[in-house]
Amino acid sequence: MTRRTEQELLLRRLWRERLLRGEIDRRTFLTNSLVAGLGMAGVGVAAKYGIGSALAQDRPLTPTYYQWIVDLHPSIPQVNAQFPGINAQIAPVEGFGIERFVAEAKNGESTWDVYVGQTPFVEMSAMIAADVIEPWDPYIPKDVLDDMIPSIRAENTIDGKLYGWPFLLDVIGMGWHSGITNKAGLPDTPPATWDEYLANAKAVVDSGAAPFGATFDAHGWRSLAPMTHSLDPNVYTADGLFDFTSDQAIEALMLMKKIMALSHPDILLAGASDGGVNGTPDEVAFAAQRVGYYTKYFNAPLRMAQYWDDPGELHLAPQPKFTGGAGSTVFWTTGCALFKHGKNKEKVAEYIRALTYDPQIWQDSIAGTATGHPGQLPPYKSIYAAWDASPPDWMPPFVGLVRSQLDQARAITNHIFGLQQFVIGQPYWETYLKGEEPDPRAAMQKVVEAVQAEIKRG
Repeated sequence: MTRRTEQELLLRRLWRERLLRGEIDRRTFLTNSLVAGLGMAGVGVAAKYGIGSALAQDRPLTPTYYQWIVDLHPSIPQVNAQFPGINAQIAPVEGFGIERFVAEAKNGESTWDVYVGQTPFVEMSAMIAADVIEPWDPYIPKDVLDDMIPSIRAENTIDGKLYGWPFLLDVIGMGWHSGITNKAGLPDTPPATWDEYLANAKAVVDSGAAPFGATFDAHGWRSLAPMTHSLDPNVYTADGLFDFTSDQAIEALMLMKKIMALSHPDILLAGASDGGVNGTPDEVAFAAQRVGYYTKYFNAPLRMAQYWDDPGELHLAPQPKFTGGAGSTVFWTTGCALFKHGKNKEKVAEYIRALTYDPQIWQDSIAGTATGHPGQLPPYKSIYAAWDASPPDWMPPFVGLVRSQLDQARAITNHIFGLQQFVIGQPYWETYLKGEEPDPRAAMQKVVEAVQAEIKRG
């Protein structure tokens, strides 16, 4: 047996073992075996005669979705039906975990072609650093690129390249239960400042209109960051991290503690689903009509109000601001990441264009369906222009509110620790919220130290 034949046999045995362990699929096994069978010139011959290209064409278009996106947007299968043979799947992610994507990329592989579920500040920088994804620029049509709202396009751009094709827009704002606030003797006008918000929340409790006055989501990117932005959105360090020890962040943390005094006792507990980041106590309390005021991305009060006796008692408004503050907030888009080792890239661009412009998806999201009311908005200027020129009869008034808030909002800066800095820091700033640490600045200094320690560990 020649040395070359021995090498081919060993490689085939290795790939067969990986196939049996489920580490690679049958297509990858056959592809590698074929290339090995071409001998030492295998890779070159495969490239010359287009074998890899032919196999890529044999693989169907394979998008993978974060589960909640499919759950909240029931028209996605109608878009899929426009692409015969598509193999749409649910992504193996929980709590924003990307471990499976990274593991495959290390082997130069990807089971999927595109991931629908990427949020820029959450995992985009990490997936770039791990060589998981590549820019959309060679594939996205110029008219689509030019149609993106500028702040959204900037959010999805790193070093001049578009690494995220945006899909679903969320903005942090406020909702309230008018049935509760009216019972408390409060007007149907939103509190413009946090002082007014706290006074109204106290009136709800004092009047007995509801057990609790106000609530928020304890995850920092949903509470600490947007509350800080309402005072000043320019609270990021030179290297792109959130400035936890800034005066603005300290004020926001103190505000959170004041709201907690009027809120349900389980507000700091983890959520019941998706690794603790969803099904959070704030949603449960608002859905159960046990709290008057609520700050979170607008789709949360919209979804929770579906469980009320009268969903029409939901009112929405911009997030309050500190007196004299900037009145900003936080926005993000959840969109699509192009796997570097995926296939069908031109077809993927065609598919994502169809998905993100689909009119039924936007009608269902905004007007709601029998199964959900996410209230998430599109990222394109042309869609809003068409609605402004000829408003659909299903269009609720909150669309204009949310769209206008985007102009005041700022995205959390992209950084490889963009999300993790808040995950790492939460136990430390919560020592102040729980009364274990009396000094908010001391608590926040420990946040910075913990984040820097993790960064040094890589």
